[in-house]
Amino acid sequence: MLFIGIQFVIWSVSGAYMVIFDIDYIHGDSLVVQHRDIIDDKQINFPLKQVLARYPQAESLSLGSFVKQPVYRFSHDGQQYMVSAVNGDLLSPITESQAKAAARYYYSGSGIITAAQLISAHPPSELSGRHLPVYRVNFDDFASPSLYISALSGKVVTKRHEFWRGFDLMFILHVMDYQDGDPDNKLLLVSSLLALFAAMAGLVLVYFKVFRKKVPGADGNSQNPVATQGQLNRESV
Repeated sequence: MLFIGIQFVIWSVSGAYMVIFDIDYIHGDSLVVQHRDIIDDKQINFPLKQVLARYPQAESLSLGSFVKQPVYRFSHDGQQYMVSAVNGDLLSPITESQAKAAARYYYSGSGIITAAQLISAHPPSELSGRHLPVYRVNFDDFASPSLYISALSGKVVTKRHEFWRGFDLMFILHVMDYQDGDPDNKLLLVSSLLALFAAMAGLVLVYFKVFRKKVPGADGNSQNPVATQGQLNRESV
């Protein structure tokens, strides 16, 4: 029961943390500006047919922008590519300076960039491996925000800050899965059943300790009313 009592406290604290903070802020939506860039067709000097001629197996091809520059994004032989629509130059993988420029362009805050790191293997727990390779760009701002910029598409794949990391820790403690953060695990099931048993046992103890004592004769110590009356008569004599 001591173990369950400690877990009750952990559930309460972690649940309160996850409820108090706005989920949109936790997701970091306010860290990124959703630009609606208008593509000027006069800038497109490298037509689509030349892209297909150079990359005949291109799939999921789209025209977009990278820091106000029109680009083609597509996959070719299972690899992502980004090609300039201005001159046809291959932009992917982007350089560190390009990643910093993209991070500044998308970041909504006013903090300066403190570091940029290319991650191509062994991603941290806060980043899914399917996004690799990416640049992690850190900003000197409230809650130490970080933007993850894809080295292949130049897009923001995710964003993190200290309160998100705290939320992730609280979620792991709440679901009692200290490896994957999966709520479907046996430890949580067993703990929940023990917690239910502890709650039911506590209700039974409350009944015997509080309510049953108020019932006359329930504790076996009530006096015989006849003997009590006789004792009063002797005392009056």
